[in-house]
Amino acid sequence: MQRRRRGTVAAAAAAAALALVAGTGAAGAADRAEGGAQKRERGGGRLYVPPANPDAYTQIRELVEAREYRDAVGVARMVTTPQAVWLNGNGDDSRIRQEVARIVRDAARERALPVLALYNVPGRDCSQYSAGGAANTAEYKAWIDEVARGIGGKRALIVLEPDSLALLPSDCGQDDDEGTLTAARYAEIDYAVETLSARPGTTVYLDAGHSGWHSVRSIVPRLVEAGIERTAGFYLNASNYRADDELARYGELVSGCVEYVRGGGDAASCPDQWSDRNDARAWLEENVTADPADQPHFVTDTSRNGKGPWTPPADLYPDPQDWCNPPDRGLGARPTTRTGDPLHDARLWIKIPGESDGLCLRGTEGPEDPARGMVDPAAGQWFPQQALELVRNAEPPLRP
Repeated sequence: MQRRRRGTVAAAAAAAALALVAGTGAAGAADRAEGGAQKRERGGGRLYVPPANPDAYTQIRELVEAREYRDAVGVARMVTTPQAVWLNGNGDDSRIRQEVARIVRDAARERALPVLALYNVPGRDCSQYSAGGAANTAEYKAWIDEVARGIGGKRALIVLEPDSLALLPSDCGQDDDEGTLTAARYAEIDYAVETLSARPGTTVYLDAGHSGWHSVRSIVPRLVEAGIERTAGFYLNASNYRADDELARYGELVSGCVEYVRGGGDAASCPDQWSDRNDARAWLEENVTADPADQPHFVTDTSRNGKGPWTPPADLYPDPQDWCNPPDRGLGARPTTRTGDPLHDARLWIKIPGESDGLCLRGTEGPEDPARGMVDPAAGQWFPQQALELVRNAEPPLRP
């Protein structure tokens, strides 16, 4: 009996995974988060599931053929979980309006909210692993106009330009003495905020890095200068691995500090994420009296933070790059608009789990990633080994 039961489970798993590969549904495998109505989402908490990376389907098929049924279903569940659609300007920009219109139309048909990660600002990623973006400010503004026209009056949650504020041109030595490129960056984000926020169903969140990067006192002035008062708030941990409780505390402190600065305070007086917890709590209670509904809200990326950040072996790599395809990480909390925190609008899968961060050399000459003993796929390409790690180490675990 036990042997027969195992065979039945395996067969069912194979059928579900093959159904996904064949494009026939597998709706029962999707972890679609159903939440209550949220102010920032303008009604309804269901999040959109976009088509997966085509190479994910290939991996699922190969796992089924190898009778690795549990892994096949795990990858299937991962790619049928709500996650962001990245629009990076690498395709035919003349068609961006049609592409966006198709996404928001498909989401509306499913009564779901699409998450759009816009990633096309000039000089993005300091011209490193994910280099690219629009050639100049004028080209970027034209691209934003087309995105806005594609959205029209439909609903969309915008994750605006990951790393755009946490990694300014001035942070990576690319600017001149007058700060020309950094000033242009703020102008570009300001234009995007103005244009996209004007759409009736669109909510915009600005880049605030994560809790292991900028201090509260450092990131808040950037958010204020970028026009956070015209947005829903900010997002944290995009494509990174910081733990949920750490992000929640950081988000509360950033929100409180922005509100304090709005009232005429100086960000230099705000507590940081490394401040004593009791002291920080006392400061918030004394200096931030606004209703949480009126403060900046935040969303977090939980796509790969189930095991938290990677701690590289001490003194082993010249530049550990703990953010770049770290080994043995796991999927994090499933996307939802039910966070239980009045400032925390949603947990999202912003980074597409299973796609590579880039060619990680960790300060060596390469070409192999010394932490993995292999050449990592280029940024955005499917990484089968990492996909399996994320599935097997998911916290909370994926449903069997």
